[in-house]
Amino acid sequence: MKIIMLGAPGAGKGTQAKKLSTKYSIPHISTGDIFRANIKGETELGLKAKSFMDQGLLVPDALVVDLVADRIVEDDCANGFVLDGFPRTIPQAESLDAALEKMGTSMDYAIDVDVPDDVIVKRMSGRRACVKCGATYHTVYIAPKVDGICDVCGSELILRDDDQPETVLKRLGVYHEQTQPLIEYYTNKGILKTVDGTQDIDVIFESICEIVGA
Repeated sequence: MKIIMLGAPGAGKGTQAKKLSTKYSIPHISTGDIFRANIKGETELGLKAKSFMDQGLLVPDALVVDLVADRIVEDDCANGFVLDGFPRTIPQAESLDAALEKMGTSMDYAIDVDVPDDVIVKRMSGRRACVKCGATYHTVYIAPKVDGICDVCGSELILRDDDQPETVLKRLGVYHEQTQPLIEYYTNKGILKTVDGTQDIDVIFESICEIVGA
């Protein structure tokens, strides 16, 4: 079961990827985790990626694909995996397909967690983070016991810069420009499935489980 999770920032694809990973005992693979593991392990690919990141540059597609390809041949991926945050662009998707073809396999599903932009802005602008311990809350969905105060350590909760409405709108603009074309790409391949991401987390998960047929 090889699954790609698609969706805008704040759509909840990471949450669903983790739930899929737990239910089906397949690894949840995010590019961020891959970067951190390779940099910490000082692998050749990790050091190459770090050299770009240290300069504030995006890691080139070819290197990202190499890192992902390196990860999905590990033993824990024998029964499948869930990709979260990759691919982000058509060239990355094409490179991933080429890498999988060399392994004699292909992706099974690309699942788009579809949420309208206005709902995303509302969701993300309701997030609050603790300045001290990093615990996260939401003014509507996971409210702290005392408004503006962390349940864990009693410190102040803030709206992070990247959750400000204007920042969220910019991120959504980048998503629609770069990543939205993947919807068409995977539709043409016949593996795209769309779920309504405005529903309850467990309802969304049930929909995904129905799609993957287990």
